[in-house]
Amino acid sequence: MNTKLLFYYTALFMVFILGESKAQLTYQTGLLPAVNFNYKLAGDWSLNSKLESRQRLSSGTFNMDGQADFDYVLTDISLIAARKVGLNARASGGYLIRITDDKAIHRFIQQFAMTQKLSGLRIAHRLVTDQTFSRDELPEFRLRYRWVTEIPLNGQSADPKEFYLKVGNEYLNSLQDGSYDLEIRGLPLLGYIIDEKNKLEGGLDYRVNSFLRGNARHTFWVSLNWFIEL
Repeated sequence: MNTKLLFYYTALFMVFILGESKAQLTYQTGLLPAVNFNYKLAGDWSLNSKLESRQRLSSGTFNMDGQADFDYVLTDISLIAARKVGLNARASGGYLIRITDDKAIHRFIQQFAMTQKLSGLRIAHRLVTDQTFSRDELPEFRLRYRWVTEIPLNGQSADPKEFYLKVGNEYLNSLQDGSYDLEIRGLPLLGYIIDEKNKLEGGLDYRVNSFLRGNARHTFWVSLNWFIEL
């Protein structure tokens, strides 16, 4: 797919969503810190372990006064095993446990990822299916597609002690108890490579869902990520 067209249609669709959903806009803001551990195993195998937490800072309705609402939301702990299946492709699967104040939620994950390398640009595509189970809710089945690109701010590639820009877009389809929903995510992040084994990323993780029902919900997470190669 032409990269310029990909960016153009993504931006156009996001503007359309924001414009269509002005009738009833609810929102929340919060923090989304995460630590990623990557392990290289023998052969073409690797492991990724991730610890992520969510804290809500405020919530309300657009065009009305919001309120500070600091609250712990949840913690996710995941373990994903991946195997290289091509020059720039990986197949993986794993498990995530989500811990909230009153329950544990279990999710099984399968995904396929491939990387497209262009001059001064790298685009990563990821297709994911997952199944979520909990004691108090019916199972949820999701299909997700995400693309992300990293743009070095110095030269053709980002090296240690250099910054890069990461932008991406994700479409998350959800089916639960016969009810379908679509969530759109946007991801502008600034990254910094500390050394060959550590890098940091920070920025906005924007999400909108329920707009198909005419009651859009917007979430603005301040995303803070630390990636560690072991």
